Amino acid sequence: MATSPVEQALARGLGVEVQRLRLEAKLSQEELAQAIGISKNHLQLLESGLSDRKKKSPANPRLSTLAALSRELGVELPELLRRVESGQAG
Repeated sequence: MATSPVEQALARGLGVEVQRLRLEAKLSQEELAQAIGISKNHLQLLESGLSDRKKKSPANPRLSTLAALSRELGVELPELLRRVESGQAG
């Protein structure tokens, strides 16, 4: 199933913002992934904006993953989503 340019842009924006916040918090991908209960590979894909490198499909994380990320990165989930949606990520 084809994805829209909007979905792709939102996935990339989320990845950019998660990576920016992780680096700001001085956390490695391994540390953040372990803290929120996902694999390092899953976090790498999310930060790249993808859910599957081969298919190049956009990331579509679960709400529970987004909530855990926002908690661990010290930003309210609505604020994280607002930044991504408004194009202010990064």
